[in-house]
Amino acid sequence: MVHYRQLENGIRLIVKQMSGLMSVSMGIIVGTGACVESAAEDGISHFIEHMMFKGTKKRTAFQISDEMDAIGAQVNAFTGKDMTCYYAKSTSGHAAEAFEILSDLFLNSVFPDDEMKREKGVVVEEISMNEDTPDDLCLDVLSKAFFGAENYGRNILGSKKNVRSFTRRNIADYMADRYTADNIVISMAGNIEVSLAEELVEKYFGNLPATKCAQRDMNVSLQGKNLHRKKDIEQVHIGIAYPSMKRYERLYDATLIMNTVLGGGMSSRLFQTVREKLGLAYTVYSYLSSYERSGCLVVYAGVNAKDYMNSVSAIYDCIENIKKKDMTKEEFARGKEQMLSSSVYAQESTSSQMLLYGKELIYSGKIYDFEERVNKINSVTLDDVFEAIEYNFDPKYKATAIIGNVDKALS
Repeated sequence: MVHYRQLENGIRLIVKQMSGLMSVSMGIIVGTGACVESAAEDGISHFIEHMMFKGTKKRTAFQISDEMDAIGAQVNAFTGKDMTCYYAKSTSGHAAEAFEILSDLFLNSVFPDDEMKREKGVVVEEISMNEDTPDDLCLDVLSKAFFGAENYGRNILGSKKNVRSFTRRNIADYMADRYTADNIVISMAGNIEVSLAEELVEKYFGNLPATKCAQRDMNVSLQGKNLHRKKDIEQVHIGIAYPSMKRYERLYDATLIMNTVLGGGMSSRLFQTVREKLGLAYTVYSYLSSYERSGCLVVYAGVNAKDYMNSVSAIYDCIENIKKKDMTKEEFARGKEQMLSSSVYAQESTSSQMLLYGKELIYSGKIYDFEERVNKINSVTLDDVFEAIEYNFDPKYKATAIIGNVDKALS
């Protein structure tokens, strides 16, 4: 059973009841992230997410975590390119207590000066860790090569310089623009009564002002650059990106099936060729990143430094073969079944359902429909996949990134 309600102030609540379970996942999702930040704000969405856990009007940072631990609940958050999520998971009997703490940190954080100073140091170290994690760094550089330095090309963490410069006024101004009632969805999934969910949301969010999200211009312009970063490490990390489907485009599902065949699993062409047949990589895969205004198909591999150009050639061979539309009916059927099973598995996880229903409301304003999703996947034909192939792999805007002990970018 799925229940939806919109409060008078614009806050939206979605509840997916999952009877027979003993837990519930609760999320507060904001439709904001790195892609809407200005150059001066770069990294502020992520920094705010960190600071929300550093003390409220009635709880210290320690008390937030201590009180969650005391009821056996989990609490955390994450920031993306176009959304930020604060979430908690608890047993059904402690749902009210967990949601009160989650609401408190979301609504009543005070951003103490001493905590801000400490947390800046924490985030700066997170940025350093990202720089020392070559696969993460490779995908960040690839994003910049594909989208440029703005909107979807922004690194979620921001720069060290920016993070050190953020003030409470910067945080307040950004939150006034983006943390607004019409831009917030509260999503719950698991064993929780609808009446309790409504009562909790009305109690803690009902008096929030009916403010409107400030719209920000986004000029998405694909760059098609080839970038590299020289680092004295054992492997070479390769990223290749092509223009692909935006979210909800007609051939989105067909592209997902194509991607599954290309590099979405252990039976995929990339895995079987680059790793199993040639032994050139431990990790090689592809994935689709789809946003409101753009999308990209990404191939990533971490390979032996001595043979990295052989790996690049093998990857391009796999791509060229896909472009020839030589996909078999068996590969197509396997790709479709993997998509269907992923949707089914998500139905059995409260965390997945909380995020799935919440994101759908934030992104489209609609209620996620599992049966409709399955029907859409089932309706995709092999001809649809062949049509999707024509819209992917445009060489004009292809971007690459390479990280390792190399002296030049890929071409």
